[in-house]
Amino acid sequence: MSAEEMTSSVETIEVEAERILKEARNRASEILLKANEEANKILSSELPMDEVKAECQKIIHKAREEADKKVEDSRQKASEIKAEVGNKVDKITERIVINITGAELG
Repeated sequence: MSAEEMTSSVETIEVEAERILKEARNRASEILLKANEEANKILSSELPMDEVKAECQKIIHKAREEADKKVEDSRQKASEIKAEVGNKVDKITERIVINITGAELG
């Protein structure tokens, strides 16, 4: 694998990791938007205000938990991808050194 191919592979993996994070952020925003819409619906209904406020808080709390979990899962995936890239780069570098110098690295 040439250095150019290696760089291209690393860039592709980094782009994929960023895409995953962006999707997680978008999904988190969607969840929070839906939670706010639900809260507004509840507020506009003729329920006792204490019940409405409690239900709103439950919905918002649940939405935030889901959004945080999705973002954390995406961060974990991105971290795993970056670690995998690091390992591959190390192995490729070692192979290049061996090919050029004929020496084995310890």
